[in-house]
Amino acid sequence: MDATKELGFIGAGVMGAGLARSLIRSGKLSLTDIILSDVREEALRTAGDELGVAVTSDNAEVVAGARTIVLAVKPQQLGGVLERVGQGVSPDQLLVSIAAGVPTAAIREHVAAGVPVLRVMPNICCTVGQGAFAYCAPPPATAEHTSKLETLLEAIGRVVQVDEALMDAVTGLSGSGPAYAALFIEAMADGGVAAGLPRQQAQTLAAQTVLGAAAMLLETDTHPSALKDMVCSPAGTTITGLRAVRKGAMQSAVMEAVVAAAERSAELGR
Repeated sequence: MDATKELGFIGAGVMGAGLARSLIRSGKLSLTDIILSDVREEALRTAGDELGVAVTSDNAEVVAGARTIVLAVKPQQLGGVLERVGQGVSPDQLLVSIAAGVPTAAIREHVAAGVPVLRVMPNICCTVGQGAFAYCAPPPATAEHTSKLETLLEAIGRVVQVDEALMDAVTGLSGSGPAYAALFIEAMADGGVAAGLPRQQAQTLAAQTVLGAAAMLLETDTHPSALKDMVCSPAGTTITGLRAVRKGAMQSAVMEAVVAAAERSAELGR
């Protein structure tokens, strides 16, 4: 196949266009490396004007013109897209799906034998270069394919490989996780406002505090409980605040949220 683009996105929505934007900003890919398709004229116009990449309303053009094809459409739309263009994908291309809940086996039903299909769960933070990515790579995907994928994604976040059976758990955790984190940041900011801080200052401090705590855990490989203990002094302000948090059963609520989202992901796959 004489594909001229390094990466093609079928779907130019928040995730498709966001991934493209982040990869360009990271320097990993250039404008001429990417093509996006979408049935919505507004999405194409936005992507073309803002990103400056090639755009098309014809998904088949992406399939014919890209070495790696990212399926960036909703799970409910994926089957229809693959029915129309799936047979155009060749074994020397790489097909990557970011559709929540849809197993690779279901995708392979629509493509030729030998086409490598990788399934990735990103999260919306990848649109600002801070994504959390988990992927699975069942046969016929090879180490060469996984290396290619990781090289791309590591430019805009952190990447882990998991068994496909765990992808729904990933969806419930890091896929949905930005919403839980945003809710926590909002609650912290509300608390700051209740204690007398102006709204914007409270939100800035809350968001940066969560960002900084996450960076400490990642960079030092510290267990969250160890970071918590660093901040808590006997009879101090933090341990007093934690007592209130635990009375509200926050930890249990977050655990239940992750499990519920994982179960919903599994339902979408069925």
